Amino acid sequence: MSRYSDAFESQTGQVAPEKAAQLDQLFDQIARGKALPPRGQQAVALGLTAHTLNDPHEDPPLFAYYRWVMTHCFQSGQVNELTARLIGMAFTSANIFATNLPQPLTLNPWQLKPMLDFPLKNTQAVVIENNGVFALLHQEYPDWPLILQSGNDFNDVYVQLIQRLEDRGMRFAYLGDLDSKGVQMADQFARLLKQTAAEDVAALQTPKDVRIWLADMGRKDPHRTRQLKVVTPVYQAEMTTIRLFGKFVEQEQLMGIYEKRIGEWLDAGK
Repeated sequence: MSRYSDAFESQTGQVAPEKAAQLDQLFDQIARGKALPPRGQQAVALGLTAHTLNDPHEDPPLFAYYRWVMTHCFQSGQVNELTARLIGMAFTSANIFATNLPQPLTLNPWQLKPMLDFPLKNTQAVVIENNGVFALLHQEYPDWPLILQSGNDFNDVYVQLIQRLEDRGMRFAYLGDLDSKGVQMADQFARLLKQTAAEDVAALQTPKDVRIWLADMGRKDPHRTRQLKVVTPVYQAEMTTIRLFGKFVEQEQLMGIYEKRIGEWLDAGK
């Protein structure tokens, strides 16, 4: 047994997988801050197949254990590894950084460090869940500061940049689908922030707005309106409303409202 497997078993009530001890060497290296090769090479060095630490289907119990330890025993950004993964690890934004490069700008993990303190063009940003809504808003309002949430799964690059932007004075508002998963994502985003109240993050899409929009244009769907766990009170209120109504509203339905509200919010912050 090791401190990692002990923590896993005591906190989850589950038995650590048979190969758990093989990962102790890797976890100890992470704890010491050792620079690591790409994840496939890490796995092979431990006597595992190359996909073990990337593919949940390769060895499901060991992968679940690995992800639990990485999430609960180490802080975000603590792992010093050379990534071979680019898809799903990007940070896409428009008019956030003061650069002459064409917008939107998509950053990959290799670009993270120099961008943490790169000069800013704006100190407000609207975070958009949906790819299509982000693209359309950028096309119609090419000077608006926007950040795309979709497709990054709150990866380390995204989290570090968002938290660093907040440290530098960036104000955020979040817009997403008004269904259970969309509200859960908004709650997760709000909890990334250390200095910003969740109510401020929800300023463009308040619990009162949710009630009105669900009543006016909501569509019935028991799966998309099921209860999911959220933590912050403002998003708990929105989740409860969605569950009680049994209805959802997608971002595309709110484009006209978004255009007016985003413009007013940006103007008020200048």
